Amino acid sequence: MTKVALVPGSFDPPTNGHIDMMKRAAGLFDQVIVSISTNSSKSSLFTVAERKAFIEEALSEYSNIQVAIHQDGLTVDFAKEVGANVMVRGLRGMADYEYEAQIAAMNHYQNEQIETVFLMTDKKYQFVSSSIIKEVAKFNGRITDLVPANVVAALKQKLKQD
Repeated sequence: MTKVALVPGSFDPPTNGHIDMMKRAAGLFDQVIVSISTNSSKSSLFTVAERKAFIEEALSEYSNIQVAIHQDGLTVDFAKEVGANVMVRGLRGMADYEYEAQIAAMNHYQNEQIETVFLMTDKKYQFVSSSIIKEVAKFNGRITDLVPANVVAALKQKLKQD
């Protein structure tokens, strides 16, 4: 049986922590589908198409990873639709665990056939979040080792910096 994992998130923008987790998932599962969605509780800086392009470029050497856009409905339903039997979620620390455990429990309640697997973020990215990256970038702070190069350039362009 092929093990297909879904890595869902808004990834606005994708960070090196996200990319690292996706690469690690590619080593654990036969196929990984990165699902980009819109977080209705946040305003997005980049379109889903831009985020998809960032991730595809960063992961271009991984033949078992594909990137999809999921805009409507429950993520657990999308997982079933694409044949994923596992959802992979990243954890930076205990604060993430509390939230992610609730999401995992609700997903399991919706579909008992889909398991959630948590991957701990590499310690060098534990302090990195998309929200923090956008805030630091807005004030022209240093982010070059924290996001893919294409994201650095896009943030500078989007925020009109030199």
